Order: sequence, then C-alpha cells, then structure tokens
Amino acid sequence: MLQNFFIGSNTGFVSPISFASLDCSNIQRGSLKFSCKNVGCCHFIPQRVLRPSLLRTHFSRYNHFKTLLEAKLRVAVVGGGPGGSSAAESLARAGIETFIFERKWDNAKPCGGAIPLCMIEEFGLPLDIVDRKVRRMKMISPSNREVDVGRTLKPHEYIGMTRREVLDSFLRERAIRHGAQAIHGLVTDIVLPKTDREPYVICYSDFSEKGNGVGKPNTLQVDMIIGADGANSRVAKVIDAGDYNYAIAFQERIRLPPEKMAYYEELAEMYVGDDVSPDFYAWVFPKYDHVGVGTGTVLDRPSIKKYQAAIRTRAASKLSGGHIIKVEAHPIPEHPRPRRVVGRVALVGDAAGYVTKCSGEGIYFAAKSGRMCAEAIAEISQQGERIPSESELKETYLKRWDQKYWSTYKVLDILQAVFYRNNIAREAFVELCEDEYVQQMTFDSYLYKTVAKGNPLQDVRLLFHTLGAFVRAPALAP
Repeated sequence: MLQNFFIGSNTGFVSPISFASLDCSNIQRGSLKFSCKNVGCCHFIPQRVLRPSLLRTHFSRYNHFKTLLEAKLRVAVVGGGPGGSSAAESLARAGIETFIFERKWDNAKPCGGAIPLCMIEEFGLPLDIVDRKVRRMKMISPSNREVDVGRTLKPHEYIGMTRREVLDSFLRERAIRHGAQAIHGLVTDIVLPKTDREPYVICYSDFSEKGNGVGKPNTLQVDMIIGADGANSRVAKVIDAGDYNYAIAFQERIRLPPEKMAYYEELAEMYVGDDVSPDFYAWVFPKYDHVGVGTGTVLDRPSIKKYQAAIRTRAASKLSGGHIIKVEAHPIPEHPRPRRVVGRVALVGDAAGYVTKCSGEGIYFAAKSGRMCAEAIAEISQQGERIPSESELKETYLKRWDQKYWSTYKVLDILQAVFYRNNIAREAFVELCEDEYVQQMTFDSYLYKTVAKGNPLQDVRLLFHTLGAFVRAPALAP
C-alpha cells in the first residue's frame, strides 16, 4: 500500500504529501494546500490530472488514488452530425476520454445530401449509405436551356446521394463503438474557466431521463470542447466567435410515382434564375425512394417560400403525381467565423462556417474539419497526456485547415460572385457548363476535393469562350 505521494505543478516544484492526511477539499488546479507528515516515496501526479470531478471524494483507498493517476484529457464534442461524429471517433481512437452531445438522435437536417467520391473511401462509408449514384447532371438556365453534365466521368466515378439521418446515424454510432460516450441532451450553457487550469462546465438538459416533456438539468466538466452544433452554434455564441452571414435552405421531400422516379435513377438537376433564387441555385436531387426539391438564398431570406414555389413550377412536369412527405428548412453559413478557436474551444463544420459558396457543399468539409481538429488535439496532447493551448490549436488545426482549403473556398467565392449575380451571367454559366474542359475541371475538383490544375492553353481558350458566352447571354436571358 502506497502511503506517500508527490504532487507537482507546472513550475517544477514537487511537494510530498501523505496519502493518509490528504484533504481533498483543499485541492484545486494549480493551487495545492495540504499538511505533509511523512515523506517517504517518490510517486508523481501530473498537474493535468488534478480534476475537481475526480477529487470530490476523500481518497480513503488506494484504488481511488490509482484512478486519479490514470486520468487523461477529457473532451466534449457538442453536436452529433458529420463534423462532431468524425471528431469524436478520432478522439476516442486516440484513447482520449470523449463525450458526444446530440439533442435529437433521429435528426434529419435539410440538405441536398451530396457527398464526393473521395469521402466514401476516406471515411470508410459502406456503399449502402449511398441512396443513388449520380453520374449525370442537368444544368438548367433561366430560359430553361438544358445542358447535360457528366460526360467526362470515368465508369467508377459518381456523386453519392445520401439521407442525412442515415449518414449521421452511421458516423455517430461508429464513434460510440470506438469509445465515445454518448449524451442524449441539449447544451443550454457553458461556464467558461477563469484560468487556463480550470475545466469548462457544460450545462445541459439530459433527455435520457426525460420525465414531463423536459430534460433533467445536468452538468459535465471537461478540459476541451469541440463545437460541431451547426450554424446556430451555442458553443460559438458562448466563446464570442463572431457572426457570419447565412443562407436559408428550404427543401421538400417528394415521393414520386415509379415511372417518374426512374427518370432520376442516376440524374440530378440544378436550376438557376432569379425566379428560384437571387443568389444561389435550386435543385432536384434523387434519394432512396423520393427526391429532394429545394432552394436557398442569402439576399432575400423572407421570400424563401416564393422561391420554393418557383422551383416546383419549373420542374412541375417531372414532379407530377408526387406528394410531399417532409418539409425542411435550415440556415447555412456563407463564410468562416472570425474566431474559430478561443481558449480550449474549437469550432468545426457549419459551426465554424465551413460551407462553400457557389455549390453550398458542407458535408465533406464538416467531417474533414472534425477529423483534422481531433487529430490536432491528439497530436498536441500526446494522446491525451496534456492539455493543448489556444496557440497550439491555432498553429496545428487552423493553420493546416486554411493551407489545405483556403484556395478552394476562394475560387468558389469568386465563381458565385461572377455567375450568380443576374440572369445574363447565369445563362453564360450554363453555356460554359457544356464545355468538356469545364466539366473535367469541375468534377476533378469536386470528387477529389482539390483545386484541379488547369492546362494553360485550355485556360486561354476558356477565357475567350467565357467572354463570348457573356456576349450571347442577353439574347437568351428572360
């Protein structure tokens, strides 16, 4: 039986303390008060493990103290979508004590559901998660000119169409299987630490003990938090991450007769025009046994239902005989937040603002940012042996993210500014989509999440083609 222990601090000062005389009520992070009687052995307890949650009880037995010695970094992931689930899985695989909060296990976020080919292999997704393999797309201009896109795709290439409730559930359950502890609850507040040694206190409504329609109030203390709780992130608000502009996405799920659904077997449609959105596009994307029909806008959010009615009118002949089975709406961020890491809190996915302009894609970037953030934490903490600092998180997670994807976001930002500003520009855009070089560059960039390197001669040709398209567009634009 061990009788005496050494407690250390970051200052390098090591103090002996008698296990028998330890007064747990006086133990605090970074400030130890005790009376030492017998100095005998040289066991050392790292500063990081002095956690109030582990020191509430008096250590009358060695096994209790052994638990303290073995304690590691504790991380809470708020949000159980692709970003949160991917972060939780990576943390759990690294041996870090991980908690994942989700308020609604069967949540079905309104979303086009498209994922790139590279995500299936990179994130080990089973093929039965993919409802449809889209190999053809129709781009439909304001004047209803249709351009077929997909001629450059190789036989094995496709865009995966998923239902978010299926994809999210798979990723979340996999994280739990690897050791993440699931908490069915809604985070209501976070008490920030006053020093860099104190824990964060997460206040939440625990729905696992739901009684009269409301959750039971509960708290959890952790060393770090990953905010993966979407565009309306409570975590972002608590750390004052700053606001961003956002779009409203509106989608109706429509079940079609079999003969109508057959048309969308491997086909997705994108519509552009002032009637369906002043600054984005509308879509008809195939799902398992229905299609998702939707649109989005930043500039005129109050009129979103008017734009939704317009896309249904534009696609009416293809949707006839169908009936609505679900209506969904959700905010989508338009650019990254000003502050994505504050203290020991990091934001990922929509909470961080990682949705691309022009395409509105967010699923892959949510999952990727969650994984990159978690891997950075595991690396800095040496698999949970110490607590990362704000500067370390910024240097690893944020710097690596921006280096890898800044150019992608910038290119798509420019494309949206140029081609979505009016119907003349949209007509030119759809004409350009007929160009095989444009299709090749677009799909290579989308499917494999890199900015494809162009051919200088083809780029010059495309420049003149673009100018010509803008000259011809006024004659077509309504």
